[in-house]
Amino acid sequence: MPDFSSYALIFDMDGVLIDNTPTQARAFQLLFRDLGLTTNASRLLRRLNGMPASKILSTVFTNPVPKKQLEEYASQREFLYRTLYWNKRKPLPGLVSFLEKARAAGFKIGLGTGSGTETIRYIIDYLDLRRFFDAVIGKDDVDHGKPHADTYTVTARKLGIPPERCIVFEDAMLGEQAAYKAGMRCIGVSTTLKPTEFQAPLTVIKDFTEITPAQVLQLLTKQHDAPKPDAQLAKRQYMKL
Repeated sequence: MPDFSSYALIFDMDGVLIDNTPTQARAFQLLFRDLGLTTNASRLLRRLNGMPASKILSTVFTNPVPKKQLEEYASQREFLYRTLYWNKRKPLPGLVSFLEKARAAGFKIGLGTGSGTETIRYIIDYLDLRRFFDAVIGKDDVDHGKPHADTYTVTARKLGIPPERCIVFEDAMLGEQAAYKAGMRCIGVSTTLKPTEFQAPLTVIKDFTEITPAQVLQLLTKQHDAPKPDAQLAKRQYMKL
């Protein structure tokens, strides 16, 4: 029997613990309307989901926008998102059972997200999920958000598990790239992307009814090393949209 306690499962939040990407896109689209922008928010998130909102917003303006103004826009988007999502908060099917079994098996469990502290609370405390996590890392805990490796590197360090024994659950291109840059393997969650749009995941699931903690370690035997990140993947996929 493997020693599950020497491995870690690290979860992104948006699109992994919850299926909220359509609501996130709607909030961005309402903000864009108010700002007189014609950017398609759904297409934008397919390419940049996983980044902090202020970073995503910095890509939609023709001219540079001061950081303080971007943060104000991000706060407006956050208010719209919370209002729209208030009565929709629920875990992805099978998630709670999966976490319970992973905890019982002995896995270390971490959360690595580009969201801030208040947004994390809005989701994981409302859904009573914090009890499952040994470490919770958000945008305020790292110098560089996804697609940089920091989010997952810091999470692994907090868990005390080396990167090669960490498995990341991600729904986004940039998050998958961050996992590979951190030297980790990844399981895709197809709430945002099609299975074929991920680079090199161990497998792709639609929700947590399709996998067990024991199966995660079985998948590692099929991919001994973390894939090399493909920096051009998001650009190529975006051109297909």
